Amino acid sequence: MAEVRLEKVWKAFGGNMVIRGVDLTVDPGAFVVFVGPSGCGKSTLLRLIAGLEEVSRGNVWIGGRDVTELPPYERGIAMVFQSYALYPHMTVYDNMAFGLRLAREGRAAVDARVREAARILQIEPLLERKPRQLSGGQRQRVAIGRAITRNPEVFLFDEPLSNLDAALRVQMRIEIARLHRQLGATMIYVTHDQVEAMTLADRIAVLDAGVLRQFAAPLELYHHPADRFVATFIGSPRMNLLPCRAVGEAEGGVMVEIAEGTVLATPTRAEESAEILEIGLRPEHLLCGGGGDAGIAGEILAVERLGGESFVHLSLVGDRTLVAKAPGGIEARPGTVMRIGIPAGAAYLFDRDGRCLPRPAFD
Repeated sequence: MAEVRLEKVWKAFGGNMVIRGVDLTVDPGAFVVFVGPSGCGKSTLLRLIAGLEEVSRGNVWIGGRDVTELPPYERGIAMVFQSYALYPHMTVYDNMAFGLRLAREGRAAVDARVREAARILQIEPLLERKPRQLSGGQRQRVAIGRAITRNPEVFLFDEPLSNLDAALRVQMRIEIARLHRQLGATMIYVTHDQVEAMTLADRIAVLDAGVLRQFAAPLELYHHPADRFVATFIGSPRMNLLPCRAVGEAEGGVMVEIAEGTVLATPTRAEESAEILEIGLRPEHLLCGGGGDAGIAGEILAVERLGGESFVHLSLVGDRTLVAKAPGGIEARPGTVMRIGIPAGAAYLFDRDGRCLPRPAFD
């Protein structure tokens, strides 16, 4: 296992700057996920660590070595791609052994490492098959096994599960988490799927247009987002945002008006200079039917019934919308009016610059 450190890393393709001054340290043995919308630079950042792209400015360190100018094969990394990149004419065994043979490893050493990787990934019965005889999940295990045989200092995963169906993705997430525990290796994983990020990572790097917005543990991102972007990106369905204004002080916090006559005393502390413009409310924190410390009413537009839970979509005054999570069997019909209760502790407040004001955690 090795530490990975990025120091003020920039990357431009022609006149297009895609990575903007990223500073980041991945501790030895940590599982870090890069997440963000399409085009945010997360795969490019991974390729800069791997040496598959050249850094425009800044430095990349792996295991205490400055590897900025080193080729990929000298960096002590192994990469697993979205496309499995298996040789179709080779058996599983030969695919996993190929890199070791190129490195002129002895036959006994190659055999031992391939069979150990196959044992770890539970693919020993597949070693004599060709890739075309495997399922998608099995092919991905082989690609991971090929990385394991190299005994790298750092594993890099570039959206490795995006070609799999939903059930296989869940299964492979569990497998990758188990693999990390078993190997204790440093792993960096890129995904656009926040569920993968939240369930796999020790820490998550949230990227937006090449900028590192926040780097923190999953629940830290959820409870204490740094800004509006992180707050709305983490969480599904996404956080509701409504305009509001500060109207006074509350005990230990600030009082805001969300709509005409709807005032909420939040526990959020705000400096006098802070200009509060928006309130954020997560769907899972709202109370369908009323309750809480304040309430707001809206007309039901639609109800998504997912079995054990439902999501109620409402239209509010001023062409605003709101989504609230409810029990699966809730009595709610489109066209009727529903009152939504708001617990004071559930509120997130954002200033003019989109920064999230400090607040206590709310469960």
